[in-house]
Amino acid sequence: MRRRDFLALASGAAGAAAWPLAARAQQSERVRRVGVLMALAANDPEAQLRVSALESGLRELGWERAAGAGG
Repeated sequence: MRRRDFLALASGAAGAAAWPLAARAQQSERVRRVGVLMALAANDPEAQLRVSALESGLRELGWERAAGAGG
């Protein structure tokens, strides 16, 4: 649909009723990312404890690890 056609439709009575639905349908869920830099080796027990504690805290706050995320 061309922009002009859409605006003509949106300005009509039927378009005005459909406008909130069309606007919501175009918005996607916001993706948030957390990155962590550490000066410790990945196999260091201290590093593993810290990463585990961070992941646990984030899970308690409702965050989840994305599929395919490294680490």
